[in-house]
Amino acid sequence: MTMLARLALLPLALAATRAPPLAAQQTPTMLDERVKQYDWVRPQADFVRRTVMIPMRDGTKLYTVIVFRKGTTDAPILLTRTPYDADASTSRKRSQKLSEIVRVGDVPFVEDGYIRVYQDVRGQHHSEGDYVMNRPLRGPLNPTKVDHATDAYDTIDWLVKNVKESNGRVGVTGVSYDGFTTLMAMIDPHPALKAAVPSSPMVDGWIGDDWFHNGAFRTFGFDYDLEQTVGKGAGEVPKGTGDDYAAYLAAGSAYDYAHAYGLTALPVVRKVLERPAYDAWWQGQAVDKLLAARTLTVPTMLVVGQWDQEDSYGAPAVYRALMGSGRPNAPVSLVIGPWFHGQNMSDGRQLGALKFEGDTGRQFRDRLMKPFLDCRLKTVAPPPCAPAGVFTYATGADRWETSATWPAGTPTPLYLAGGATLSWTKPAAGSDSYVSDPAKPVPMLPRPIKLSGDEWRTWLVRDQRFVDGRPDVLSYTTPVLNRAVHIKGAPRVDLHAATTGRDGDFVVKLIDVYPEEYAADPTMAGYQLGVGIEIFRGRYVNGFATPAPLEPGRTYAFGWSLPNADHVFKPGHRIMVQVQSSLFPLYDRNPQSWVPSIMAAKPGDYVKATQTIRWGGDAASAVWLPVAAD
Repeated sequence: MTMLARLALLPLALAATRAPPLAAQQTPTMLDERVKQYDWVRPQADFVRRTVMIPMRDGTKLYTVIVFRKGTTDAPILLTRTPYDADASTSRKRSQKLSEIVRVGDVPFVEDGYIRVYQDVRGQHHSEGDYVMNRPLRGPLNPTKVDHATDAYDTIDWLVKNVKESNGRVGVTGVSYDGFTTLMAMIDPHPALKAAVPSSPMVDGWIGDDWFHNGAFRTFGFDYDLEQTVGKGAGEVPKGTGDDYAAYLAAGSAYDYAHAYGLTALPVVRKVLERPAYDAWWQGQAVDKLLAARTLTVPTMLVVGQWDQEDSYGAPAVYRALMGSGRPNAPVSLVIGPWFHGQNMSDGRQLGALKFEGDTGRQFRDRLMKPFLDCRLKTVAPPPCAPAGVFTYATGADRWETSATWPAGTPTPLYLAGGATLSWTKPAAGSDSYVSDPAKPVPMLPRPIKLSGDEWRTWLVRDQRFVDGRPDVLSYTTPVLNRAVHIKGAPRVDLHAATTGRDGDFVVKLIDVYPEEYAADPTMAGYQLGVGIEIFRGRYVNGFATPAPLEPGRTYAFGWSLPNADHVFKPGHRIMVQVQSSLFPLYDRNPQSWVPSIMAAKPGDYVKATQTIRWGGDAASAVWLPVAAD
C-alpha cells in the first residue's frame, strides 16, 4: 500500500478509537433520568471485581464480592464473611487502582497476587436469608441445619470450584464479628481451608467480650444492636449528642433506658435483657468451648489488642482452649499488639497519647500475618514456615518479643497495704473503706462522655488522674521503681472485700505512673496509664450461673483477671492499683440492694453502700502480676 493510501485511511482509524458520537436525535428532555445501575469499574482498571450470589445448602444465596489484579493466576484466596457490607469493604475509593479500593490492611495481599473475597452474611445487605446476631452453631440453640460453619464451608467449596484464577487454597480472616465468623469457619472446616487469622474475635459475649464483663452489662451494645438489626439509616440511639453519662443516669436501669428509646422492640435487645446470668444460652454460644471440643486442623493466628475496648477476652480465651487438654503442639499462634479494637489492620503508630516505634500495625501485617498466610496458601511457599508461638509487643520498652508459651511470666503478688501503698511482701492486716453512691457513679472518662469515635477507641489509655483522689476511689502506689518490672500475661485480681449492701461491683485498675518530670516526653509527665482495667459483679462470687445476694458485712474473696498485657514498668515509674465500684456509663450501675435482675432495677432499688477493702493477714488483697525475667 502506498503512503498516500495509508494517509487516506488514517481518519477512519482515528475515528475507530474515539468514543461513539452522540445520536443525531436529541434525548427527550422529560425522560425518566434514573438508571438501574452504573458499573464504576471501567475497562482501564488494573483489577477484576466480580459480584456473585453463592448458593448455600438450604438454597439461600449470599452476596459475595471477589477482587484481584488483572492477569492473576494460581492465586490463594483470602475470605472474610461480614455483616458490615461486602460492597463497602471493596470500594474504599472508587478508583481504577486495586490498592486504592481495598482497605489498608488488604493492600499487601492484593499487591502480591491474592484474591480477596468479602461476603455478606445471611440477612445482611445484599444477601438473602434471616439475620441472627452471632447465629449459634446448629444444635440445641439452632434447630436449623445451617450456621456460620456450614455457610463458610459452602462458600469455600464454591470458590475453589468456580474461581479459576485460584490455586484452590483458602484462608479466612476478619476483625470483631468477622473474627467470630473466622472462628466458626474452623469448626468442621472445608479441606481447602488452610489458614485462619481471627482478630479480636467475638467469642463469649457474657464473660468478657461485647455485652457483659464478669456479669456487668455494657451499655454501649445498644447502639450496636440498633445498627446491626435495623435497616439502613438506623444510626445510634436517638439520645442526643450531649453527655452519655447524663443520658444513661437519667434513664435509670438498662431496661428503662431500652424502653425509653424503643429498643425493646428489637429481638436481640430483649434476648440480652432477659438473660443477665451466665445461663445455658450464653454458655452454648461460647466459641472457645466449641473449639475446645474439637481437634484443631486449621493453622491459626489469633490476634488481639492490648487495649482492645470491645473484645479483649476472646482471642486469649481461644488460645487457652486450643492449647489446653493436652494439646501443647496445636498449630496455633497468639499475637498481642499495642492496639485498640482492630488497629492491627490499620495505622499503628499511635494510640491516644502513646507513641510507638514505627507503624506497629504494618509491622504485624508484614512480619507476622503475611508470612503466616504465604507459607500456608501460596503454591510455592517461601520456606520455612515459622513455628507456632506467641508474639507480643512490649509496651514501655517498644519492642516485639517472642515467647514459647503464654502467659510467659511468673505469678507474683503485689499486695495492697496501709498508707495507700503497694508492697511486694504481705503486710499486717488492715482495711480501707469508701462510700459507693449509685446516684454519683465514677465516670469512665472525664465528662462529657461520648461512647463513640476516638474517645471510645482510646478510653483505656486515658490519663487516670481525673479520678485519683475521689473519695469513692482508693489508690495504692509503690515507691519509685529502682528496676524494671516486666509483665507478660493476664494480671489476676485477688480482692477481699465486704459491703453494707446486698450486692456490689468492684473495678480494679493496674496503672503505670510516669515520673512527674519526664524529659523524654513532657506531655507524659505524671501520666497515669491504665495497663489493665476490669470489673466484677459481686452477685456472681459463687458462680456466674448462680447469682446470689451478698451478706452485709461479710468478707468475700472476689477473683478475676485483667486483660492480657506485655508491659514494662520502667525504673523511675511507679505502679498504682485503683479500686472503685462503678465505671459509668460503660457498665450499668449496680443498685447495691438485692434485685433478681439488675437490668430491671427501679429507682428505689439504688442505695448507697460502704465498701471495705481488706488487706494483709488472712485477707491479703493483691494483684498477681505475671512477672517475666529479662
